[in-house]
Formats: sequence, structure tokens, C-alpha cells
Amino acid sequence: MQLLRFIPIQLTIFLILGILVGNQVSLPAYLPLGLTLIALGLLALVFLRKKRPHALTFGTMVGLTAFSIGILAISLSNGTIAVDHYATHDLKTVKEWRLKVTDVLKPNRFSTPYIVQVASIDQKNASGKLLLSLSKDSLKNELEVDNEVVLFSTATKISAPLNPHQFNYKAYMAQMGITHQIRTSKGAYLVLKGAASANGRAARLRNLIKQKLQDAGFRSRELSIVQALLLGERNDLSEATYNDYKNAGAVHILAVSGLHIGILLLLLQWLLRPLERLPKGKTFKLLATVLLLWAFAFLAGMSASVVRAVSMFSFVAYALYLNRPSNTFNILALSMFFILLAFDARLLFQVGFQMSYAAVFAIVWVYPLLQKFWSPKNFLVKKGWQLLAVSIAAQIGVLPISLFYFHQFPGLFFVSNLLIVPFLGIILGMGILVILLALFDFLPAFLAKTYAFLIDTMNDIISWIAHQEAFIFQNISFDFVQVLLSYLLIIAFLATVSKGNFKRVTSVLLLLIAFQAWTLYVEHNTAQEERLLLMHRTANTVFLQQSGATLHHLTNDRTQLGTLTKDYAISERTSENTYGPVPNSFSWNGKHIVLIDSSGVYSKTAQNIDYLILIQSPKIHLERTIDHLNPTMVIADGSNYKRAVARWQATCKKEKLPFHYTGEQGAYYFERDDD
Repeated sequence: MQLLRFIPIQLTIFLILGILVGNQVSLPAYLPLGLTLIALGLLALVFLRKKRPHALTFGTMVGLTAFSIGILAISLSNGTIAVDHYATHDLKTVKEWRLKVTDVLKPNRFSTPYIVQVASIDQKNASGKLLLSLSKDSLKNELEVDNEVVLFSTATKISAPLNPHQFNYKAYMAQMGITHQIRTSKGAYLVLKGAASANGRAARLRNLIKQKLQDAGFRSRELSIVQALLLGERNDLSEATYNDYKNAGAVHILAVSGLHIGILLLLLQWLLRPLERLPKGKTFKLLATVLLLWAFAFLAGMSASVVRAVSMFSFVAYALYLNRPSNTFNILALSMFFILLAFDARLLFQVGFQMSYAAVFAIVWVYPLLQKFWSPKNFLVKKGWQLLAVSIAAQIGVLPISLFYFHQFPGLFFVSNLLIVPFLGIILGMGILVILLALFDFLPAFLAKTYAFLIDTMNDIISWIAHQEAFIFQNISFDFVQVLLSYLLIIAFLATVSKGNFKRVTSVLLLLIAFQAWTLYVEHNTAQEERLLLMHRTANTVFLQQSGATLHHLTNDRTQLGTLTKDYAISERTSENTYGPVPNSFSWNGKHIVLIDSSGVYSKTAQNIDYLILIQSPKIHLERTIDHLNPTMVIADGSNYKRAVARWQATCKKEKLPFHYTGEQGAYYFERDDD
């Protein structure tokens, strides 16, 4: 491909490869640093040895250097290589922690989570980030960014999901360099006022804006949209509103990202155009544009999506200054290279980062092809087609990632984009004006009501589109191999459309065959699958028995399944569901399984069973029960009280009998005993 000849694209590819390798292979701190220094030394040697070094040799050394820098960048991002990192301490013993709040996360029903920076442990300097969870009954006033918390506690690892294919919160937090958490109860901590930071000042400014808008009469639903659109905060956004935007294919509107920053850049280019009349006016215009973009990023909390968008469009602003906006692929690669090195290499693994660059890359490549395909002469039709073409191009770019992570596709995405995006510039521009006037107490009532009406109208349009359920394609199974094959197919197809020849057409056909062959292979494996597992579910017992593409549920309360079995069905590609009650005993794959529930009743004739499963906290004498049934293993699920589980665990330890508790060890796969 011609694109691979661009040096910034080559460097970015090697950097990404280094980050991927460094993330998979845990290396001591000195190895990535040593590798980088050796690569830099060899590169300098090759460059200085000859005036014009051989292109292949020099290019290889440049690629090796970028690759080693990628490994070093991800090692530094993980933070654990620091000698004073909290992970070097014994975290199982109670210690005095001094923590500084850096971010406030969205609260749940039971607690409010915070991201905190470790300042000291037992009054000795320490570093690293933790998740601090404060139970809601212990909160008189919520903590704010820059507050310092002193407490005595242990730190525990963030738990992996207990059931297969559930959302992996542990992996999600690890992407931000957080592997441990501290939970506190009422009266177990002391709050101090910490030193002010830039992030803290931005948070206080956002809180002030929120209060001013509330005083101006904005209701909670309208205010949550304004916060998401302009301040980068989605903590107050209701689940119903978020789902409406997601199902309408407009969830990108709620995240301050490339779309918003791109519109803001166009507004600034127009507003600052008079500066071009001054001596060196274009330079002043560039500086003012970049400064204002980063000021907006600061106001929006410097979140990952804002930082990457502002970084990218800062490069775009510079390209406009040079009057060379066409070389967008280089700009895209340079911005990615800059963000991964200057901010955080772990951003590469975040869904928002992947989707943002996939969308922009697709727009840059696909949009011109669509415009060549049809260019109407009517002004209104032309503008409508341009907007539709941008939406189609972006959806082509993000579709494989979207199917992989979210397993759904909004069929009416183009409708929501056609109805909302043309007016988003007005909404953003007017929103900034409303915020500025509200801060200085000059916001007229009619302007506040007009803006609130615009937000309500946008919400109503999105809600109507989202409720056209026939056009929302959900529960789509899509694995990582299909993602790779899809992108290869998209790239090959676009290359063929750009300049078709026999080799490119052949590559498209071969990739189509490969995609279909992989799909058939996975479906064949699903058809051969026979599996039984006991899931973990609080206050409920759930067995899943998979027989090919059929998933049989054994549970006494179908209303409490939630997304538990839905996530499993999507990932395992089962298409049929059946339901039945939990039996007192049954056989599977030649194994005899006996369950004892709260009644404590079980068959007296049963002996030498394979599995004894305790549910609903039965009041039994476990030692006598074990002597009678003689099981090879005892299992307790999430329907039991923890005190009862602890007692049973001690009994099994005394009897030297294997014990499995789903609340600690996760779902139990019965087929593992047969392997």
C-alpha cells in the first residue's frame, strides 16, 4: 500500500507493535530501558558511519528503535517498575494510607468509587494509583478532586468476573494502571484538604458551572446532557438516556471526542479569521486556536477521549496553517504516536481510542470514494449526501469493533446523524455561550429556556429513533478473529475500489472465503459442545447446560437472571433457550449430582455421589451428610449466606474434601472433572 511509505505511519505501526508485545510480556524495568538504549546506539552508529546509510538498514534500525520505545512506554505506563510503588509493600497487612483523589467515578447503588493517587504508606513516600470505594452510608459529603484521605486498611486485588463472558472490570481498570482497591466503612477515614492541582481546579470549575446552570433552571435530564456534551462528565447521565443514544447510533454525541473538537475547530477558525489581517496573523491564529482547544480540554477534565481528540486536531490546525490539510493520514499517525508516548501507552487498549481512530481513518479514506461515486448538483441534496457519506464512512470504520465489544448494530444510525449532527455546531456553540454567561450571572432567562428546549428536542428525537426496535440488530456474536478478518477485508475492498486489478480482486475473494470458513468452523465447534456449569448469582441458583446451540437454564427464578445468561449465549453462539426448575438431584455425563436446599431434605438412598451442591443455606450437619452421601466434591453457590459457606469450608478442610464456592472461585465447570 502507498500509505505504508509514509514515515510517520511506519513509526506508529512499530510503536504499536512494541506496546502490544510489552503488554503481553512482563519484563524487569532494566530490560526495556536497556533495549531502547541499545537500539538508539545502533541507530546512531548506522547514521554516522556513512553519510548516506543504506535505506533498508537505516529503516530497519528506525523500526527497531520505535519498537523498543513502545515496549518501554507500556512498561512506564504500568507504573509498577517504580521503586516506591505500593505493590512493593505487603498489602495483606493493615497499613496507614494517605491517598489523594484524582477522579470521581459514577456511583452505584452501594458505593461511590474514586481513583486515588497513593501519597504515602505508613508515612513513607509511595506511588501508584488505586480504586477507593466508599460505601454510601459512610458519606456525609462526597469527596472532591484534590481531597486527601487518611485511613488504615489493607489493599486487595480488583476481582475478575465470577462468571464466564461477563464484563471484566478488572481488565478495564488495568487499562488505567489500577490493579488494587481499598474499601472503607463508616468512620474509617479522615478527609484533609490537599494541595490544589490543575485537574482539581478544572473539577471545581465544572462543579461551579453545574451549580450555575441549576440556578438558571436547567432540569436534571437537560443538565446531564449539557455536562456530557460540553464538560465531558457522564456520571449524572441516566441509564435510560444512555441506552436511547446507544440504540439510536448516536452515543458518540455524549462523549467529548473527535466530532465535538472538530466542530469546535471549525468555529474557532471562523471566529479568529480577523487575526489573519495582522502581521504574522496566521501564526497568532494558530497559537490562539491550539490554546483555546487545550483550554477546552482542561475544562472537560483532560479525559482520554478529549486529550486524543485535541491532540489530533492540534495537528490538523497546524496542517491548515501550512495549507496542507490533504495529508491527513500523516496527521492521524503523528497524533497517535504523540498521544501514546506523551500521555499513556495504555490508551491503545481502550475502546474509545480504538473506535475514534478507526472512525477518523475510515472517514479520510472512504468519504472521498463515496463522493466520487455520486456528487449531486443540488445544494441541499449535496449537503445531505455529504453528511450521510461521513456517517456511512465512520460506521464502516467502527463496525467490527462495535460488534466485538457491544454485539449490536443500530440500523438507523444515519437517521440520527442526519437529524442531529447538522445542528450540533449550533448546540455546542450556544452551549459554550450559555456557560460563559451563567458563570458571570448574565444568562437571560429566554436564552436558558431556548437552549433547554433544544436539548429536550434532541433527546426526544433520539428517543423516538431508539424505540424503533425493528432496526436495532442485537445479540450478534463476533470474535477477535472475525474483527481482524473484517478489517483486512475492508482494507482490501477499498484498495480494489480505489484502483482495481486482478491481485486485489483475488485478495477480496480469498478474505471473503476465509471469513466464511472461520464462521463455519466456529459454528461447527459450537454444535459439538456439551457443557454444564453452575453460575454465581446472589440469592439465586442458576445451572447452564449447553448442548450444541441449545442452552438449557435450570433456575427457580427466571426474573433474576439479568444479563448473566445473555452474555454467555452471545459469546458461545447459542441460539435456542429452554428453561426448567432446579431439581433435587440429576445425572450429567455419568456423574451423579445431589442438591440440598433450605429444607435440608435429600434422598436417603443416595450414596457415593459425585457432587454435593448446597443452596439457599440449608441447616444441616455437614459432617454427617458427607459420611452418608460420600461425595467427591462439595459446592456452594451464591444463594447461601457467607457465614454458612465459611463453616462448610472449614468442615471440608477438616474432612480433606474439595470445596468450591462460586462467590470466591467463580462459576464451576463440571466438564473439567471429566477432562
